[in-house]
Amino acid sequence: MNKSLMLPSGILAEEADYKNQIIDEYNNNPFVQALPTIRTKEEIVTILNQNLKISKKELELDEYVRIHMLQRTYKGVFQVLPIHIKVFNMIDTLMRQGYIDRNPFNPEYIRHINKLGNKLINKDFSMSVNSNFVTTASCGLLIGFSGMGKTRIVNKILENTPQLIYHSNYNNTNFNAIQVTWIKLEAPHNSSLKALTLQFFMKIDELIGSRNMERYAVKNLSVDAMLPIMGQLANNINLGLLVIDELQHLNKNTSQIMNYFVALMNTFGVAILLIGTPACYDMLTGELRIARRVTGSGEIIWNNMKNDKEFRLFINGIWKNQYVRNRANLDEEIINLFYEKTQGISDLVVKLFVSTQKVAIERNIETITKELVEKVWDKEFKLLKPMISSIASNNRAKMFKYEDIRVLESNSIIKKAKAVEKNSLGEKEGTIKENILKGKKKKIKISGLEGNDIRRIIVEGIKQGKNNYEALIDAGVIVSMDMILIGSVV
Repeated sequence: MNKSLMLPSGILAEEADYKNQIIDEYNNNPFVQALPTIRTKEEIVTILNQNLKISKKELELDEYVRIHMLQRTYKGVFQVLPIHIKVFNMIDTLMRQGYIDRNPFNPEYIRHINKLGNKLINKDFSMSVNSNFVTTASCGLLIGFSGMGKTRIVNKILENTPQLIYHSNYNNTNFNAIQVTWIKLEAPHNSSLKALTLQFFMKIDELIGSRNMERYAVKNLSVDAMLPIMGQLANNINLGLLVIDELQHLNKNTSQIMNYFVALMNTFGVAILLIGTPACYDMLTGELRIARRVTGSGEIIWNNMKNDKEFRLFINGIWKNQYVRNRANLDEEIINLFYEKTQGISDLVVKLFVSTQKVAIERNIETITKELVEKVWDKEFKLLKPMISSIASNNRAKMFKYEDIRVLESNSIIKKAKAVEKNSLGEKEGTIKENILKGKKKKIKISGLEGNDIRRIIVEGIKQGKNNYEALIDAGVIVSMDMILIGSVV
């Protein structure tokens, strides 16, 4: 059993346990070798999967007791899905890759951080240094529907990596260091980079007992001055991964915010994971340069589940955890009903499952029936009906109202950024050659346009004998005036 060291914060840091790595570049590096071994798919499932152990004795308890016990479902049940394994591997890869060139026994890296440190001592907050250090850090992106469990899966994965590790001897060499493998921040609602940076200082203080907030917050430093300090602190604590949740809150000064993250990666070598809803899509696609950097380790797009094997795997996993005395069987009708009501949003599936049991227990029905699910949904989930209706309709005009449920395609961030850049270049070229191009019509091949391109929709509609208005309505791009007048648009 590894020893522990009590830090000034009162938190225990684990003693480093160095393990030989299968991958060559992960060896001869204490920060990588101190991490848990790379897990297999089966090991990941075992680590993440959770079920309640509901005994017969518990089912015999009075209804008011079991109603309280139902709340265990929210934290005590977790059904592993294929996307969870993808997220696990992305986080694990980000952390390990970021440490490769930040090896404390790499002279070039030591020279690099010493130069950065000297600049700060001299109150030079520029981040350009003349060194040969090349970062191996990159950025991962996790974007998905609200309610799909992005934050929960990331938290579960991080909890399975020791956050604080202390080093004292590596390969018979004295090596005293603290390693903070990850720090997770939540983007402030006001899009303030300064607030985000101060939150970083506060997290470090909480973990290791330092006094960075006291030292830097009172100085009223600008973000430009605090960013180099933040980067240097990240190197001082040998930070493996910086996680930023609720990225959509940083929707102002997008270019400055993205450059902030790129600087942390390029200059200080800190790997970053960005988590957000589809509402942050546009802020990431404005510049191809930024999009390439923030998707360096790939993007995981997490839409709602389809009514397929994945949804059945999920609902089967939670269905085992029933507190009603007469366990209900899970048949196709129940599965389809749950999908119809929740449209594959995992949080809603669980809440409907728990709420239905609660009513069944309260009314002494003691089982889950289709009729009861319908009644509970109609009574307790009224506010969600418009959103669910818009998802079920797959109508872009209806879904446009809800930023957090925008369906995205895989690799759509880079694709959109390329399109934006191409259009921008085209506009500039058009301005320069305006007189030359004037009067010339550019031929567009309709078959080469995307299926949701309005030009293609209209042309194909004409071929089917539809006018423009009819074609756009049928494609779900617009809604009819009749629907608006009768108030059915949600």
